[in-house]
Amino acid sequence: MNKLESTPRLRIRKLGATLFGAALGLAITASAMAADTVTLRVGDQKGGNRSLLEIAGLAKDLPYKIEWSEFPAAAPILEALNAGALDVGYTGDLSFLTVYATGAPIKAIGGTRSDASTQAILVRQDSPIKTAADLKGKRLAGTRGGWGQFLIDATLEKAGYKVDDATFAPLGPVDAKIALVAGSIDGWAVWEPYVSYATLKDKARVVANGEGLTPTITFIVASDSAIATKRAAVQDLVQRLNKARLWSLDHLPEYAKNTSELTKLPEDVLLSAYTAQKTSPIVIDANIVKEVQEASDRATRYGILSKTLDVGKAVDRSFTAAAAGSN
Repeated sequence: MNKLESTPRLRIRKLGATLFGAALGLAITASAMAADTVTLRVGDQKGGNRSLLEIAGLAKDLPYKIEWSEFPAAAPILEALNAGALDVGYTGDLSFLTVYATGAPIKAIGGTRSDASTQAILVRQDSPIKTAADLKGKRLAGTRGGWGQFLIDATLEKAGYKVDDATFAPLGPVDAKIALVAGSIDGWAVWEPYVSYATLKDKARVVANGEGLTPTITFIVASDSAIATKRAAVQDLVQRLNKARLWSLDHLPEYAKNTSELTKLPEDVLLSAYTAQKTSPIVIDANIVKEVQEASDRATRYGILSKTLDVGKAVDRSFTAAAAGSN
């Protein structure tokens, strides 16, 4: 397991200070970046990294410009990165690997980890499904090539079934929610804040979660071109996002209220989600690479990934190396 996941909150705070301090000690100074008028093209979702930076007070006095583009989901962010239309984006680990496997010129350079229990398979309140053992023969929905499909396959395997012992319905969160309520699917594999919304507002029940099955890592992803030509700006953005994420852990109600105003999602749902997730920044070190490699190999075996990948080549560890000591 990653050391960050098991350390007390104080260790996380110290890590955050180190991560942010690394940015201040960069050889390339802020004034040099400003002189070159670097512009980072960053992909985001509503209520995402842009609003997090702003509410944490870290979006001011940037030594470069950010050109934000808002997307409805992570998949089009990855498509834009692959096409060269973005420099930086933010997406789940398996979704990143799915696109990387196609030869996309991108690398994971930082990211966060959330509690794995916040990925879950949901059923309706009146469903006869009580445990993962009852999922055999059922119709289960989730995102193709990402956490949803992986969680369904991993849960079936853990219960002693084959991945084709249930019918997979490739649906995005919006369509899957409608289908679950309507009864056209039996279960839905999804993540926060959808889990909190479904349990609090639709009275759905959790019958399985990702604990012990998935890394639950969301990567900051950059194009190879941006890494090569805009490195100082990308480094600074990574450190600011890490510090903002740590700020959010100590200001969950304020963070939930702000995101609610932006997204129109209920504030109680977001507070429930953020409290459960405990989302913290990661250092991309040997432990992370090993953990994601194991998940990648399982995803290849499940047929989610098209081929076996070397995760070590899919990441650039240098952006968080300053906080990792000798790693």
